[in-house]
Order: sequence, then structure tokens, then C-alpha cells
Amino acid sequence: MVYDFVAILFSYLAALWIRFDCNFGSIPREFMKAYYETIVIYGAFCILIFLSLRLYKSIWKFASYTELIRMILATAVTGAIYTFVVCTFVIRMPVSYFIFGIVLQFGLTLGVRFLYRFILLLRSNNGSRTAVPPVNVMLIGAGAAGQMIFRDIRHAKEVNERVCCFIDDNSNKWGRYIDGVEIFGGRDSILAACEKYQIKKIYLAIPSASAQEKRDILQICNETKCELMNLPGMYQLYTGQVSVSNMRKVSTEDLLGRDPIRQDMTEVYEYIQNKVVMVTGVGSIGSELCRQIAAHKPKRLIMFDMYENNAYEIQQELKKKYPELDLHTIIGSVRDSRKVFQVFETYRPQIVYHAAAHKHVPLMEDSPCEAIKNNAIGTYKTAFAATVYGTEKFVLISTDKAVNPTNIMGASKRLCEMVIQAFDRKIRDGKAEEIPQLFTHWAKEKIQPENINEALRNAKTEFVAVRFGNVLGSNGSVIPLFKKQIEAGGPVTVTHPDIIRYFMTIPEAVSLVLLAGTYAKGGEIFVLDMGEPVKIVTLAQNLIKMYGLVPGEDIEIVYSGLRPGEKLYEEKLMAEEGLKKTKNELIHIGCPIPFDVDEFLGQLEILMETAYRNKGNIRELVEKIVKTYHPA
Repeated sequence: MVYDFVAILFSYLAALWIRFDCNFGSIPREFMKAYYETIVIYGAFCILIFLSLRLYKSIWKFASYTELIRMILATAVTGAIYTFVVCTFVIRMPVSYFIFGIVLQFGLTLGVRFLYRFILLLRSNNGSRTAVPPVNVMLIGAGAAGQMIFRDIRHAKEVNERVCCFIDDNSNKWGRYIDGVEIFGGRDSILAACEKYQIKKIYLAIPSASAQEKRDILQICNETKCELMNLPGMYQLYTGQVSVSNMRKVSTEDLLGRDPIRQDMTEVYEYIQNKVVMVTGVGSIGSELCRQIAAHKPKRLIMFDMYENNAYEIQQELKKKYPELDLHTIIGSVRDSRKVFQVFETYRPQIVYHAAAHKHVPLMEDSPCEAIKNNAIGTYKTAFAATVYGTEKFVLISTDKAVNPTNIMGASKRLCEMVIQAFDRKIRDGKAEEIPQLFTHWAKEKIQPENINEALRNAKTEFVAVRFGNVLGSNGSVIPLFKKQIEAGGPVTVTHPDIIRYFMTIPEAVSLVLLAGTYAKGGEIFVLDMGEPVKIVTLAQNLIKMYGLVPGEDIEIVYSGLRPGEKLYEEKLMAEEGLKKTKNELIHIGCPIPFDVDEFLGQLEILMETAYRNKGNIRELVEKIVKTYHPA
């Protein structure tokens, strides 16, 4: 604003100087007097006009045709008014003075703005230069959306990409250029263009195309083996829901609508380094536990799982990424006392993260005995072995479904928490010898390790549980299902329009689990703060939009009804539990609900026999033990 005022004053002074042969001495005194009397008022008037046309609200880094028109209008209006006022009410000055003044005013006020844009662009180009060659990009769509992406790729500092060609089905555009980049041809030319320009990434930028047209084009693109990126609907660009410079593959993290949770893992590094660590169950959570543990340089990592596919996949990943890691992959079940004891005797893990569990709510409703066998009894057997073989810390991975459970899976996880609390209570009271060993095989085959009673008398294992909600992208998550349904053309199935869940990403949840483990002293139930709950239907809608489609138009959402044992909402704490803070604002400690430990241990043995005999009264027995369990 100050610059504009000074520039206007200088413009008309220079105009007088130019009009009179670049000699101030030749300028008549009355003309100089008229200039001094009017120029300040005129400068202030120009600033008011500029303000009314919002020229000071524009971001000149992105100045375009609109700003140019506004500046022309502002200069023409102010110049015409100034000429009229001076010549009519002050003195008749040479016409050339006004012409020179208007031209100079326009040049100085507009020129500095576009010079600023040019300098920023130059800096951006210089700053984005890197030793890494840029990725060659193809843009499918030479319309408005394609040009927006083109501009953004050129200007974005964080993007090391170069647009090599456009593809557009409008034959009138073929062979023409957009800012020096050729419109190569239609969709039939995609393969040829990829070969000619060595394309590595393709952006589909035709938001107006139908779902069928997009699928046809993407099918051709799939033959190129290039990375494919889809531009969401144009309405999202206009509303600011999508930033072109941040376009990437559909990411589950995007669905939470918040920044990723980042944690300082120094404490975890210091705690895990040079320790023998065991992870039971290497599904979604267990695999991520292994990844993060491996990154913190344990002395040895043992992965224990009954499903060889999961174990093999994460084994190969870790071997490739951490070739120096002392990694042992054991196939076995936590139900098998003999196998569990063998593993603990062989490897003597100092830290155990117990993630092995059946987690699918509807399936466990159909197979309640299996949920009890694997979750409750499997946890008990693993915890017993940890106690006997001197494990320092045992961390149970629990779930918010254990809170006021309405399904057998949630009730079985609550039983797991009670097992952990029972073991901790007995150890703290110096009565670990009273913990019974549960067997599911013949008495003559019972495992009686040497000095077991002495080991129990000296038991110091700290047992804790970490409770959290759903994680995006896990094997049982709705997200993989939604993706498959969208890619198949829909519909997307949601159980109920009002169903809500707490969500985190798998890496976020696991990092907090590891941190909670370092805080544990024994007996705690740690509760992770997962933020605000999210409607499942909102997740579905957002995911559809990320595919560049419109919910309800391109992809239908169908409500299938609540499944057996399923709640509309999950809770993180029972009414009886309170919360205590930790030094991490995302990790809290729930106050344990008291229960008779001896009675519980006796009931658990009966529950085990009932489960292994596959009796039909298993739910009634669970209900007697877990007072907060109310079957739906």
C-alpha cells in the first residue's frame, strides 16, 4: 500500500519531467504547483480504489488474468478521474502529462506485483533442483483440472516431477501444446506416449468422466505398470477439500481427518535395546509390533503364531530390512501348553507382547467356545509360562470391546484382562504358587518344569494390559472391505447409519502400546486416547470421494443391519473405572474393577473344561464370571 502511494506520486512527477524534455528547469511553475496541490489527494484516492477492488487481498504468487484486469480497471478509472478534475477545476495541463502518468502508474504498480511472482517462481525452480532426476508424468485430461495439476506440479517445491505430455479424447486438441507440453493424443495413445516419454506416473484428471469411462481408461493405464493417481471430483477442488499438490494414492490415514500422531520413542529404544522380546500373534497389530520393535535393536525377536502365512510374510520383510536382527519365527498355538513352555524355556523372553487372539465379532458369536479357548485360556497359559520363566514384563493387547461387552469376543477379552490382573495380584501378594496350571491334555502328559514352585515363589513378572479401539487397515477393518466394494463398482455396505467407532492407524496404536509398556509397574489397564469417535458411514463416504467418485451417485451405500453381538458404539472405560494421567497425554490408566481372584481362578478352570467340551452353556458361564457381560 505504501509502495503504491509512492509509486503514484513518482509516476506523475516523472510524467512532467518526460513531457518537458527530461529537464525539471523547463517545467512551468504553475504546472509544478498544480502537481503538488493535487497529487497527494490523488494518491490517497487511488489507494481507496485499489482497496475497493480487493487488490490487496490477492495472493500475487498466484496472480493471473483476473488480477491483470482489476489493475487495468483501477488505473483507467483513477487516471480518467484525475485528468477530469485537474483540467476542470485546477489548470489545463498537457494531455501527454496524463498519458505518461497513467502509463507509468500502471507499469510501476502492476509490474512490481508480477516481478514478485517471477522472483518466487525462479526461487522455487532453483530450490526444487535436485540431484535426483524428476519423475516423468502423464496427465490424462487437458481441461481445467489437468491444467490445475500441471501448474501445481510446476510450482510445488516438494514435488520432483515433470509433465511430459497430455492425453485427451478431444481430437481438436491433438498436436497442440499447453505451455510447451504436447497433447499427444487420445486414450488409444496412452501406451505409445508412455514408451516415448518413459512415463513413470499417470494422473487421471477428468472429474467429469463417468465411472465407466474412468474404469476403461484405468484399465488401459494398468497395462503400463505406471503409478496411477486419480483426481477427485472438481467440486472438491473448488471447496478446498483436496489440494492438488498433495494428491497421492488413497491412504487410510487420510480418513481420520487429522494429522498423524507422532511420538518420541526414545524411552522405547532404551527399554527394548538388547532385550529378548517375544510377540504372540503376528496379524495386523502383531506385525506392526515386530516392525517397531525390530527398529529399536532388540537382542532377539521371537515371533509366535499359529498362522504360517502371516508369520512368513513379516519374517521376510524383517529379514530384508534388518539383516543383522536375531529373528526367530515359531509356528504354534497359545492353546498348547507344551509348545508354549518349550518356547519360553528355549528363548527366555524378557518382554512379551501378547497379541494372539480371535477378534472377529460375528464369527466368534457362531463359535463362542473357540473365542474362550484361544483368547482367555490361551492368554492364561502364556501368562503362566511367562511367570515360570522369569519374564520381566507381559503386555496384553486388549480392546474397547472388553468394556461392557455385548458379544462373546469382547467378553473373552475382558476375561484376558482379568487373567492379567489376577496374576499381578498373586505375584504382588507373594502367592504366585497358588496360581493353578491349566491343562487341556492328559494328566500323565502334564508339564512340570524343574523347580516350578521355586520359580513361582520368586516370580516378579509385571502384567499389564493396553486397551484401544479399532485400527484402520487391519485384517478385520472395514476399510479393506470398503476398498474392494468400491473397486468392484459398489455398493458399499454399512451396518447402521449411526454406528460409530474409535479409530487409530496401526502404527499410531502400536507406538502408544510400546510407550505404555515402558510406563507399566504391574496391574495397570492402560487406555489409549483415540480422539473423537468416527461414524462408519462417514468413513465410507470419504473413501468413495478419495476414489474420485460421488457417494450415492457413482457408488451406493447400503445399510445391512447390525450383526450379532455388535454395538452402535464402543466404550473405552466401564462406569466403575476412573482415569489417571500418565506423562503422555494420549495414555491413561484405568482403575481396576475389584473381583475375587481365587474365585475367578476356580471359575476359569471350569470355563476351560466347558469350552473344550464345546458345551452349549458357555455363554451363561461367561456371564456369571464377567459381571459386565450382557449378550445382545
